[in-house]
Amino acid sequence: MKLLVINNLSSGYGEGAVYDFVRSFARDGDEVRMRSTDGTTPVETLVKGAQDYDAVIAAGGDGTVATVCYLLANTGIPVLPFPAGTANLLALNLASPLEPHALAKMVRGGQTLDFDMGEITVGQRKFGFSIMAGAGYDATIMRGAQRGKRLLGPIAYLQSAVMNAMPQQSKFTLDLDGRTVESEGLGVLLVNFSKIQFDITVTHENEPRDGEFDVVVLKAKTAFDLIPAVFAGILDRDGEFPDRTDALEIFRAKEVAINAEPPMEVQYDGEATGLTTPFSARILPRATRLFISDEGYGQFAK
Repeated sequence: MKLLVINNLSSGYGEGAVYDFVRSFARDGDEVRMRSTDGTTPVETLVKGAQDYDAVIAAGGDGTVATVCYLLANTGIPVLPFPAGTANLLALNLASPLEPHALAKMVRGGQTLDFDMGEITVGQRKFGFSIMAGAGYDATIMRGAQRGKRLLGPIAYLQSAVMNAMPQQSKFTLDLDGRTVESEGLGVLLVNFSKIQFDITVTHENEPRDGEFDVVVLKAKTAFDLIPAVFAGILDRDGEFPDRTDALEIFRAKEVAINAEPPMEVQYDGEATGLTTPFSARILPRATRLFISDEGYGQFAK
């Protein structure tokens, strides 16, 4: 096999587990090419010629993986989201192993599924995302966690949430497939995969192959008002779907345009963009082909 490895040197804890993956994967006659960036060389440069390889390994955080998947969208090139970041939410949602030797075995097995992606447009810039994007409180948390991620890991997100317990509120105008909705709150999320840190499920179902977003308005007035909804997500394990409370307002749409007054910062897959609303987004149905475990295949192959 021929593998192209895109390695973000600045992601996560710098453990270098991707090198163990390469050693475990390689067999006689295989070709493995590694291209690395510390954030200076753009990922767009690193994926050039990807069509000449059997698969691409995207080693980094969820933002790195989303960028690779977006650049290779609708090419049919299979991608392994290699969990080398802090939260690794895509790997969590896919029920992928975290150990590099198990991941090498999974890639060698060749089992894949096609999943939806989102494309978000902010000003003149476009970004692809696999998990979720949004504006407001989530972006505030992402920005606040930046400094502590390498030291604290996922706890950095919890720390940031607590330190920003009284975030900005805005009034929203949402265009959902041509239907206009007015709302207000701490932020708006566009959800593709629904699991976040600590295995909390934001929405009732995890349906990243259905061709639609869950559009979630955080209706709470303070971060503390979201706590009942968080506990409902923790308890949502048996298909009974406990009430998410009035703190969340959930819609469904394929194309979304959002304005906020006052404006809110925008994030995608954990990347704080520094850009603000308004933004628009659209679903890219089954645009990315991902390697998946037997457990993940059983969950999503419907």
